[in-house]
Amino acid sequence: MAGKNTMGKRGWRATAWGELLSEFLGTAVLLAFGAGSVAVAVVGLTMSGRTLVIFQGAGGWMLITWGWGLAVVMGVYVAGGISGAHINPAVKLAMAIRGALPWRKVVPYWIAQVAGAFTGAAVVYLDYYKAIDQWNLVHHVVSRSSAGGATTFSIFAVFPASYYHGSWVGPVIDQIIGTFFLLLFVLAITDAKNLAAQSNLGPFIIGLAVVAIGISFGTGVGYAINPARDFGPRLFTYLAGWGSNAFPGIASVWWIPIVGPMIGAALATLGYEFFIERTLIHRAAAVSEMQEEVSNG
Repeated sequence: MAGKNTMGKRGWRATAWGELLSEFLGTAVLLAFGAGSVAVAVVGLTMSGRTLVIFQGAGGWMLITWGWGLAVVMGVYVAGGISGAHINPAVKLAMAIRGALPWRKVVPYWIAQVAGAFTGAAVVYLDYYKAIDQWNLVHHVVSRSSAGGATTFSIFAVFPASYYHGSWVGPVIDQIIGTFFLLLFVLAITDAKNLAAQSNLGPFIIGLAVVAIGISFGTGVGYAINPARDFGPRLFTYLAGWGSNAFPGIASVWWIPIVGPMIGAALATLGYEFFIERTLIHRAAAVSEMQEEVSNG
């Protein structure tokens, strides 16, 4: 090793491939702990005999909202030092719109994130498939792809609430709103010109933002607010036997957690720039001018 620059680039890991690996792992962590919390609420607690009733009161929902929030925290801390750990295609789209990410990297990042989400879902399945099978046996669910299989499918991916009565308009709006707030918070929390989180607390505060969204806007479509978070596990469940629950045919709304978040992310990016960022820039410029005038006498 003598004579070599050990601090320099080391092959492909110093390229975008290293960034894609980090996004893959960060998203896998997100799904492992996020979907894992849902698995605990749906089949883990009930089938282990530790509790008798699924979603008794609001307890199950609170477990899930905090589970996803902490999953975001851990995923961002795992990969944040390399790629920023956006672990969400909608966030990558926002970064590209802002000019913080080359457009040529967007699709590769999306693929890495979907692959990570698929893998995270597989990890949850590996740990909970016995509980899933036991749930189906106890509740006389003959097939994961049947109507009864929707309960265990919900561990991995989302679907619209019954109060939408099959309409896709409400679910799309729901996903736009949830992702709008997610990106609004992400942009504000990470903006050094604003009251950015200090002492490496950014991932934790973003996790709290996800908890807030789940508590306030979570029941409509299960607050996917992340195309990879839904589509990767949806692909997994389709291959693992949930079939028509994952992709119920031509009338399926599987595209809503993809399209809605992308629209919400774009709107939040433009909205934050117009309402907040431009004002911060102009105020900073005004302060700089005043300081320069004072220094010049």
